[in-house]
Amino acid sequence: MKTSEFRDIIDYKRIKADYDTGLTDEQVTQRIEEGLDNTPVEAPSKTVKEILSDNIFTYFNLIFVILSVLLIVVGSYRDLTFMPVIIANALTGIIQELRSKSVLDKISMLNAPVSTVVRSGEVRKVPSKELVLDDIVIFKAGNQICADAIVVDGNVSVNESLLTGESDEVSKKPGDTLMSGSYIVSGTCRARLEKVGRESYISRLTIQAKKTKKGEQSEMIRSLNRIVKFAGFAIIPIGIILFYQAYYLSHETIRASVQSMVAAVIGMIPEGLFLLASVALVISTMKLAVNKVLVHDMKCIETLARVDVLCVDKTGTITENTMTVSAVVNAAEGDDDDRIEGLLSDFAAAQDSDNETMAAIKNHFHCPAGRTAVAATGFSSEFKYSSVTFEKDSYVLGAPEFILKDNIRDHRELIDSYSHKGYRVLAFGRYKGLPDGKALTSAVEPVCFVIMSNPIRKNAPETFGYFAEQGVEIKVISGDNPVTVSEVAKRAGIKNAGNYVDATTLTTESSIKEAVTRYTVFGRVTPEQKRKFVRALKKAGKTVAMTGDGVNDVLALKDADCSVAMASGSDVAAQAAQLVLLESDFSKMPDVVAEGRKVVNNIERSGSLFIVKNIFSFIIAILSICFGMKYPLLPSQLSLISVFTIGLPAFFLSFMPNRELIRGRFIMNILLKALPAALTDVLVVGAMIYFGNIFSVGPNDIATASTILMSIVGMMILYQISKPLDVLKMGIWIGCGIGLVCCMVFVSDLFSISSMSNRCIILCVNFSIIAEPCLRYLTMITKKVQDFFVKEETKKE
Repeated sequence: MKTSEFRDIIDYKRIKADYDTGLTDEQVTQRIEEGLDNTPVEAPSKTVKEILSDNIFTYFNLIFVILSVLLIVVGSYRDLTFMPVIIANALTGIIQELRSKSVLDKISMLNAPVSTVVRSGEVRKVPSKELVLDDIVIFKAGNQICADAIVVDGNVSVNESLLTGESDEVSKKPGDTLMSGSYIVSGTCRARLEKVGRESYISRLTIQAKKTKKGEQSEMIRSLNRIVKFAGFAIIPIGIILFYQAYYLSHETIRASVQSMVAAVIGMIPEGLFLLASVALVISTMKLAVNKVLVHDMKCIETLARVDVLCVDKTGTITENTMTVSAVVNAAEGDDDDRIEGLLSDFAAAQDSDNETMAAIKNHFHCPAGRTAVAATGFSSEFKYSSVTFEKDSYVLGAPEFILKDNIRDHRELIDSYSHKGYRVLAFGRYKGLPDGKALTSAVEPVCFVIMSNPIRKNAPETFGYFAEQGVEIKVISGDNPVTVSEVAKRAGIKNAGNYVDATTLTTESSIKEAVTRYTVFGRVTPEQKRKFVRALKKAGKTVAMTGDGVNDVLALKDADCSVAMASGSDVAAQAAQLVLLESDFSKMPDVVAEGRKVVNNIERSGSLFIVKNIFSFIIAILSICFGMKYPLLPSQLSLISVFTIGLPAFFLSFMPNRELIRGRFIMNILLKALPAALTDVLVVGAMIYFGNIFSVGPNDIATASTILMSIVGMMILYQISKPLDVLKMGIWIGCGIGLVCCMVFVSDLFSISSMSNRCIILCVNFSIIAEPCLRYLTMITKKVQDFFVKEETKKE
């Protein structure tokens, strides 16, 4: 590892070489030995070996391997029916992580393989990764700046859109900073490298863009992990005690002891639930892809369904990306309209069409009067203006508050009248100094105001109306005038769009914290503030989704709970985001939210089927230990129950339409739904064991009867959670019932189903009848308990 990873560059003695001679070869060699070269940062993502290791060598895979070995040793091969689910779980996890790694590793913000450098008085071309601190590099039009530098000779215009999100040119002269990642648009300069390698701005940004958040999981996965952790602590001691009790105390054969122990342990692990969640998310991802929505991270489907704050930009989200000139308003009455149009045409002719605003102006003003431009500066995202110097005078065009400054009060009424209608107002005036792309120091005599507009997207009101209905709060974050953005947001139907603030007034953490919960529209927002807004909202307890399309949005996208990028934006934003709208159509968002809600609600409903078995197995295992009885079921019998009352129906039900709001917590919801059926299973199976012993019913008969009883209860709970019933759901229910019966009749040996004695049949029929009222009353009690907790939680809020 390079020394520069541990020591800051400022620890080293700087070399101020002359820009005509540059560093000597000896100095370059010394810099390389010190680790101060421009070697690009490596991706901090996992290696393929680490991904395989993390998904194969897990605690539960170890448990299942041990259980499988024990079953093989005792010759109980048919009880290995749980292994396909375990293998599928591991493969799904590996494929997901490899896919995420592929996306992260593609992130690249630099594309400058060769640079021109001055060394020992010679101009050479060297690989950019071999540049060192204090090198003198020559940058020309078209070059990407490969490391942070300071201009020491020459003048250039730079496009910093990769960093700021603004595609306008910024003029740079000696003493100005060149940020790595930006491009030279015009001119030539020599610059001294100030920060190289991982110390450069673009490298630090790349590291954070590629970095995956440790432990980042959706609520559903976190809940499943909690269940698994609980089972993980319980299965070892319970399994050991059950085997000891069966083999040493009850004097069962080693095969029977292993079989009962394995059945109890497997019954406590929701191995199929992880697979169901993964498969449901994979299929949802494929479905969204058909609708031109690319999902990089599957968990974002669930997260977006839980989002309660959505941060959006004005341009490209609320409005179309195109901009048009709507009107020109003269600053003084009596001015010649043709003269002003000719002046604006000459101004536009001297500028490049490097941003939407100037492209619109050049398209509108195309009747030049023939003035000759001697100098021009592109739009400065910092000082909010562009300029052209003609032979006799200079003119500037940009944000009124930056150009007119204190004199804006004379035109405030005019500007506000258009801003309040959602237009963007640009001031055009004669500058009494010589503009250089920096802050204006002389007075500006206003000539006219150019009224610009972005058309509202046709489906914007409908889209934002949907989010309002779903209780999702919208935050509009834009670099434009807050009044203009507010008016545009109103026209788009965004709730509380009249609450706006100028982000330039938010200078402290406390002011940002207060503003993000108070205001809906934020104008004049800087790229650095976007990330602060996201963090402040999350600290306020919100689940935040962020939309973006530029590199300047990357860090905010990474910090958001769910990140959405437009495909028409930068590649880096699209690669760093969890979700990409391939057609840059924001109206697709309701479909994504609906898909997420369908997945979460359906897995919550289907997941309760899995938890029934887990709760039952845990309680019966504890009772078996306490009362010295044998665990009643075999692994193969549990597999039969799992397939037809849990696995297959849960799989099909997870794809049913479901647009309900997500209510409550995932883990509490599935536990409360599963508890009545699990307790019913415990009561009827426990009674079957108790009375079976009284009437001298054999253990094989009790195991078969217990399997039938659990199957009946399983079909009851399946019927209950399938409501409201339709033809498809009824078909699933009937099909699973027929499958159960057919397996018990035609492949009974595979699932250890034996014929029962008359006494056992009578007991089984009685407890089957008892199961229905038992489940019904336990469900009623659980519902009342759930309603009580919901009321208490509502009171706290």
